Amino acid sequence: MNVRLARALAVLAAAALLAAGCGGSDSAAPKPPPGVSKKDFAAELAGASTATAADFPAVKGRTLQQMADTALAGNQVGFASSVFTPGENRLAFGVIDKANSFVYGKSAVYVARDPGDPALGPYPAPADSLLTKPAFRSQNAAVESSPIAQIYAAKVPLRKAGKWSVLVVTKQGAKLTGAAAQLKVTSHDRIPNVGDRPPRVSTDTVASAAGNLAAIDTRRPFARELHTTNFKDVVGKKPVALLFATPQLCQSRVCGPVVDIALQMQQQYGDRMAFIHQEVYRDNQVSKGLRAPLKAFGLQTEPWLFTIDRDGWIAARLEGSFGVNEFRQAVQAALR
Repeated sequence: MNVRLARALAVLAAAALLAAGCGGSDSAAPKPPPGVSKKDFAAELAGASTATAADFPAVKGRTLQQMADTALAGNQVGFASSVFTPGENRLAFGVIDKANSFVYGKSAVYVARDPGDPALGPYPAPADSLLTKPAFRSQNAAVESSPIAQIYAAKVPLRKAGKWSVLVVTKQGAKLTGAAAQLKVTSHDRIPNVGDRPPRVSTDTVASAAGNLAAIDTRRPFARELHTTNFKDVVGKKPVALLFATPQLCQSRVCGPVVDIALQMQQQYGDRMAFIHQEVYRDNQVSKGLRAPLKAFGLQTEPWLFTIDRDGWIAARLEGSFGVNEFRQAVQAALR
């Protein structure tokens, strides 16, 4: 993934994402895929957000391959997070079927070092909505006609560095469907984590850009409210939500909505904490490399969200796609 997020989800559904366009409506729910009624689709979305471990088969000493044999094959999984180290990790992902449509339903994750090793799990992966209220949607946002409406995330223990095999199981009606994949766990990363103090970086503001919002914000319309405060001036003095993202250059509805979600969160919590958006690339040109704040944080991908409590300690860290609920939980962690 280098300096640009080569988002696996966007690759899996490139045609669908390109076909989605930039328009939208004010209806309360996404449009169902072809051949699925609104009622059934609404049930799928609701079910996807309420997954528990009890909804899925217990491993009972079976290998990961044996668990895969209990589910129908055919789905594919695309990871929306990429940084994994030994310990508990947030694994975000999306699932598509043979028709290249996103799959929604109760989902869980099983893992093992090798398919022939005993499986660990199930780890429930409740889905989180990418849709903000209409008032906060940009031209880069997830809208009702977008092919992806939710992102899955599970908390998965990956105990050692190296390659891990992953099985994502989704309930579709009475059936279990499976999607296999692999990920790599590295021994460490230099990105500050929960409980660390973040680098005291200077972020771009309206003042530092001499009023030229286009230089520091690729969202359309601009999110001026997220560029009034410099991170170094407030960290350790009040809670902060610091979001690294580039809505326009990401060019995907999978990662673009996070800035819109930040604006929605600011309306609710802005009197209690500072909300800051930091663009990713120098002069908003990928070829020029990363801006200094990302380098200071050790970031090579985007988006990333860090929430910091009033004493200057990181309370939550999210990488890749995340929805409204996870963003809110990260904010609340910093306000405790």
